[in-house]
Amino acid sequence: MSQRIRVRDRSQLLGTTPPPGSGRASPFGGISGTSTPGNQNRYVDDLESQNDEAVNLLSSKVKLLKDITVGIGNEVRDSTAQLSHMNDAFTETGDILSGTFRRMNNMAERHGCKWLWYIVFFIIVFWFFMVVWWFRR
Repeated sequence: MSQRIRVRDRSQLLGTTPPPGSGRASPFGGISGTSTPGNQNRYVDDLESQNDEAVNLLSSKVKLLKDITVGIGNEVRDSTAQLSHMNDAFTETGDILSGTFRRMNNMAERHGCKWLWYIVFFIIVFWFFMVVWWFRR
């Protein structure tokens, strides 16, 4: 954020004020030329302090939003890395399971259908233990 330059003489920035009685309203109190220089300076200082407070409030909100977005970016980066590791682990597990299934099919072709009865028996025993466990809880 650039540094603000404090200028005491606003006519350098805003140009000359309209002549008294022109009917144009002035932000420095009433019709131009009707306010005293002391009131005008106080009003300008009040506006300047209000602007400074608003700028400070906005800069704190911007800093808060920046911190939140940086935190979101870090979380996204960490989550992406974790998902990549999980993807690798699932791929490895899939390879292991496909190899096991392939070996099981090779065994089934060599020994006939006896392995199917072993699997059915295992599933029935497993189901029985699960039912007993469920009702014992």
